[in-house]
Amino acid sequence: MLIETEATPNPATLKFLPGRIVMDAGTRDFATPEEAEASPLATALFDLGDVTGVFFGRDFVSVTAAPGVAWATLKPDVLGLLSDHFAAQMPLFRGPSAGFSVPAEEEAFEDDPADADIVAQIRDLIDTRVRPAVANDGGDIVYRGFDKGKVFLRMQGACAGCPSSTATLKNGIEQLLRHYVPEVTEVRAV
Repeated sequence: MLIETEATPNPATLKFLPGRIVMDAGTRDFATPEEAEASPLATALFDLGDVTGVFFGRDFVSVTAAPGVAWATLKPDVLGLLSDHFAAQMPLFRGPSAGFSVPAEEEAFEDDPADADIVAQIRDLIDTRVRPAVANDGGDIVYRGFDKGKVFLRMQGACAGCPSSTATLKNGIEQLLRHYVPEVTEVRAV
């Protein structure tokens, strides 16, 4: 099985493309080995010891290496795990709904119903213009809320901890949202 790799703007993260669908819908981010317990593949990647993050996108897996770890050393191990997993057609998650669980803090935020039109515009722009571009870089951006002109977004995958993520938020996403939605005054990462 041939798995292509691509560099991401985050030098600690590589994007692995297995040439097949990884997630039928949505994305999934694992920032700790405990979170990874929902997925045999994510668990195996964290078990390598030099992995600090795993992200599943539609057709890719992004893996973040620990500080000081050389990709030249880690990459063959990651490729081996991914190749074995996909060649054996193993399940991505343990249990039927493990891929779609939402952490409790994700469920807690509620937008003001008076802002429903603004929130709909923001979500549409994120889904149609921002997320596809960010997915090309091995990550995702998730809408978390809107409050008094501020848009709160959570960065995942290669975007989390990327040195250029602040510039992406401020110079890219914030300008885009402010242009199309005048009520937006600021974008913040959570």
